[in-house]
Amino acid sequence: MTTTQASPLRIGKAAVGALGMLAVATGALESVVTPTLPLLQRELDMSPAEGALLSIVLLVTGALVTPIAGKLGDRHGGKRVMVRLMAVVCAGGLVSALAPNLPVLLLGQVLQGAMVGALPLSFILVREHLPAGDSKVAIGVVSGLFVGGTMAGTLSAGPVAEGLSRHWMFALPTFAVIGATVLVNRLMPQDPPRRPDGAGVDRPGLVLLSGTLVTLMLVLALAPEIAERPLVLVALVAVLIACATGWVAVERRAASPMIDLRMLARPAVWKSCVLTFLICVGTSVAAHLVPQLFTVSADAYGFGASATQIGFFLLPGAVAASLAGPVSGIGVRRFGSRAVVTAGVLVMTAGLLGLASLHGEVWHLVVGKALIALANGLCVTAMVTSTATSVDRGDTGVATGLVLVTRVIGFAVGVQVSGAILTAGTPSGSNIPAESAFVTGFVLAAAVTVLSLFVVRTMSKGVKE
Repeated sequence: MTTTQASPLRIGKAAVGALGMLAVATGALESVVTPTLPLLQRELDMSPAEGALLSIVLLVTGALVTPIAGKLGDRHGGKRVMVRLMAVVCAGGLVSALAPNLPVLLLGQVLQGAMVGALPLSFILVREHLPAGDSKVAIGVVSGLFVGGTMAGTLSAGPVAEGLSRHWMFALPTFAVIGATVLVNRLMPQDPPRRPDGAGVDRPGLVLLSGTLVTLMLVLALAPEIAERPLVLVALVAVLIACATGWVAVERRAASPMIDLRMLARPAVWKSCVLTFLICVGTSVAAHLVPQLFTVSADAYGFGASATQIGFFLLPGAVAASLAGPVSGIGVRRFGSRAVVTAGVLVMTAGLLGLASLHGEVWHLVVGKALIALANGLCVTAMVTSTATSVDRGDTGVATGLVLVTRVIGFAVGVQVSGAILTAGTPSGSNIPAESAFVTGFVLAAAVTVLSLFVVRTMSKGVKE
């Protein structure tokens, strides 16, 4: 018997606005740890290794949750899955806010990692309830607001932690997430499931991907100490290869894989993933190095800035990042995705090379960071929009989930690599890296970004409307 699916309900600006508010709130909650990590290390008596673990656990959890969330959204309805996912995130935010010690804070961060799956679910809802042209702009708006939220969290976390306490820097964005989730639940109509196949979670794939990501982070973190721990590093590399190989084998044979690797056979998807990884590596290196450079003593070659001062210095970058998403969505409609990504790559490369050669004044870093934030928003939003609109509606969550997982991995790799460069460039007996370490990091990030042009030139121009 053939069943006819009813036409989806169209949504208005209020529903899209609720998704945008949720993107801002989750972005802010995601980003509060990075700028306040030294404060958390002091208050919770963490070692550098424990601090590194805290800084990446949310990213790793997010990379694992995102493809599952996208798949479940495609199968069971984006709104239904999103509301339940946000309940987990809110619980994690409250646990982090009340955490008395590191183990409890780690638990809160693991639960908060579920927030990374919110973006592909938002894209499912937007594509379900808006015409094709309007959905491109809406996806750009939501993506841009998420980026703006991460920057807002970075800006406000330090002043809130210093003025109130570390507990409030988790509590305030969590309250915002709760309010935005309530609005989404009230304003967004239910979307029908598209693939109600009843398949369960791919547990072997989940375990192997978890091992791959955790081991990769450990390898990058220990790379500067290879002379001191060569056997440990070799063993970790062997485990990494085994986990990655096993994961690919399991996913290719699974009836319902965690990540459908067959999706990567589509040129639009694998090109977006490669580009997202390269661009996010370049972006995250700058995101890690610029605040570190601000904090270097003014007696050396830095500026000795406080957390509050750094927030003001990064404000132009926050504005640029929040504007990049909508601008990119409009640009894709008018000029095509390839033109927007090319422009973003060129701007980012110029910003990174500018930071490598000019970083003796505060405005050098402010302008360079703003250019990189703008370029990253243009590129990632254009690629997500292109991917989301190049596959069938039922594959939207899986395809965009792949791109967003790549974003998380690229960012985590870039942060770990930049940290390794600073560690290797710190003279013995000193806690201040050599200035050349920062130059090396910026140049390396620019080189990685330029490599993306070889992929960009093979992209289709994209549909112009």
